[in-house]
Amino acid sequence: MQAEERQQRIEEHLQKVEFASLDELAELVDVSVSTIRRDLDALEQTGGVRRTHGGARLASPRSEEWVFTARNTHQVEEKEAIGRAAAALLASGQTVILDAGTTVYHVARHLEEKRPQVITNSLPVANLLAGSNAVEVVVTGGVVYPRLGVLMGPPAVEAFSKIHADVAVMSSSGITAEGITNSHGLLIEIQRAMLRAARKVILCMDHTKLGRRSLSPLCGIEEIDVLVTDAAAPSDQLDALRAKGLEILVAPAHLSTAP
Repeated sequence: MQAEERQQRIEEHLQKVEFASLDELAELVDVSVSTIRRDLDALEQTGGVRRTHGGARLASPRSEEWVFTARNTHQVEEKEAIGRAAAALLASGQTVILDAGTTVYHVARHLEEKRPQVITNSLPVANLLAGSNAVEVVVTGGVVYPRLGVLMGPPAVEAFSKIHADVAVMSSSGITAEGITNSHGLLIEIQRAMLRAARKVILCMDHTKLGRRSLSPLCGIEEIDVLVTDAAAPSDQLDALRAKGLEILVAPAHLSTAP
């Protein structure tokens, strides 16, 4: 594949996802990371792409509104039910990792009575809990990616590699019996560091994510302790996951009313 064709494919991919890691782009066009860096340098000269630490993003995204904000308007009742149910699984005073997913944000809404220490790379979660006298909030370092409301990149990965937590509460873009997947390479690296840092992992996903596969594999089913989902989850998908030994908690529909 010639450089011009590679760069066109890279730009088209960024038009869809708006951010991608170097590894993700290298896999996309089947070249080395060093070649991707040269392609990105060329694209940056045209003004359409901006290099970031560990990846690239569109220079002018379609909207400056956080993607987090837009995503948090989808399946709100289901996410609220999942948030209540997942929070109920936590013991008082635990050290809890919270990732940057919108469903995990709804878990954070119900944590105050648990008086946890929270470690997060999510700006919305940090802002939500910062005013509480009952929750100690630790925010990782990293590069701010404002459209997702997340701190990402090597500093964020390193931060999670140096901690030990009782529980990680996480979300993702898709789950099948073959494993869990997510969309961005840099988010994958951070989430893998979260998995390694926690003694227990609670995965929170609404019913639209079950049976879906996203771009990048995150981990196998065996690395998750509990899946919390909502009452609309397809029974065949739940059966397939239970057959793999995954414990599943289906949040009752009556928990969907926000407090």
